[in-house]
Amino acid sequence: MTDDRNTTDTATTTPGGTTTAPGGHTDGDAATAATGPGPALIRTAAALRALDRRGERAVVMTMGALHAGHAALIRAARDRVGPDGQVVVTVFVNPLQFGAGEDLDRYPRTLDADLLVAAQERADAVFAPSAEEVYPGGEPQVRISAGPMGERLEGASRPGHFDGMLTVVAKLLHLTAPDLALYGEKDAQQLALIRRMARDLNFPVRIAGVPTVREPDGLALSSRNRYLSGPERVTALALSRALAAGREAGTAAAAGTEPAAGKPAPAVARVSPATPATPGAPVPAPAPEPEPSTVPVADPDAVRAAARAVLDEAAERQPPLMTDYLALVDPSDFTEVPADHRGEAVLAVAARVGTTRLIDNIRLQFGATR
Repeated sequence: MTDDRNTTDTATTTPGGTTTAPGGHTDGDAATAATGPGPALIRTAAALRALDRRGERAVVMTMGALHAGHAALIRAARDRVGPDGQVVVTVFVNPLQFGAGEDLDRYPRTLDADLLVAAQERADAVFAPSAEEVYPGGEPQVRISAGPMGERLEGASRPGHFDGMLTVVAKLLHLTAPDLALYGEKDAQQLALIRRMARDLNFPVRIAGVPTVREPDGLALSSRNRYLSGPERVTALALSRALAAGREAGTAAAAGTEPAAGKPAPAVARVSPATPATPGAPVPAPAPEPEPSTVPVADPDAVRAAARAVLDEAAERQPPLMTDYLALVDPSDFTEVPADHRGEAVLAVAARVGTTRLIDNIRLQFGATR
C-alpha cells in the first residue's frame, strides 16, 4: 500500500492570505465551497458555522492519513445524501484518545493527501481544526464518560481512550450539526458507544456503520498499517485469519460438519493495494458481498477455540504476534456471550506486531435470524 506521507503535493498561499491546497480547495474563513473541483478547507468553528448548508448533511470523522477505508466512508456518505446533499469530512488527531506511551507524536499527518482523497470522493468540505480550536485553553474539564461498556476490551487495554473519543465526537457533532454520521465497522466498540451516546443523550443525528475494507489478503485497512515492516505485515494477517477460522468453526458446528482447513479471510469489502486512496489512483468501491452475520453459526466455545489456535500459532513466528484480547461479545454491551448464546455476536481481536497495535472484528449470527 502506498505511504501517503511521500506525496509531493503542497499548498500554496495567495497574496491575500488564502491557502489553496491541491485539488483547488480554499482555506480561510470563507464558508462557501470553493469554485474549484475540491472541497472547502475549513480551519475554524466560526467558518464551519457559516458554511452554506444545502440538503441533508453527512459527516465522516477521521484522524487523517486517509486510506481506501476512509474513502469508502466518504463515498457511502455521498451515496446516502445524494448529489444535492452535503458531505463534511473532519480531520483531527484527537490528543484525548491517546494514552501514555501511545503514538500521538508519530501518528501520520498527511493533510494534502487527505484533501485529494476527499476531493476524489466528492466531499464538499474538510474541517481540519487545530487542537486549540477544538479545546480552547487546553484539555476540557468536562468530558463524556463511556460508562461500563467503555471499560471493556479496548477500554481495558487503553484506559480513558473511549472517554476521549466520545468527548471529541460529541464536540464534532455539535460543530458540524449533521443529519447523518458514518463510522467504520472495524472499530466496532467505538461504533457501539457512539450509538449509545447519541441515543442516551438525544443527539439529533442518525448513526450508520460502513463495512470494513480489506486488502485482498484479508488485512483490515488501517492508518497504522504503514508502520508494519514486510515480515510484520505477514504476521499481522493472523488477525483476519483467526476471525475466519472462528467463523468457519461456527458454521461447521451449525451444519454438523468439520471445519475445512485453510479457509480464507472473512468475506468483506476489499480493495487492491495497487490502487490506494492516493493522488491519481481511483479507489474501487467495496465488493457487494454478504455480511458475515447472515450465515448462521453455532457453538461459541468452538468459535473462540478455533480463532485462538490461529493466534497461538502466530505467537511462535518471527516476528511474533502478541495478542491483547480475543473476545466473542454481545454487540449491545460488549460482554462475553455464554455457551448457549443465540443472536448476534461480535468476534473481536486486538494484537501487537512489533510496535504496531491492530484491531479487527466480524459479526456472527448464532442461530437463525428472526
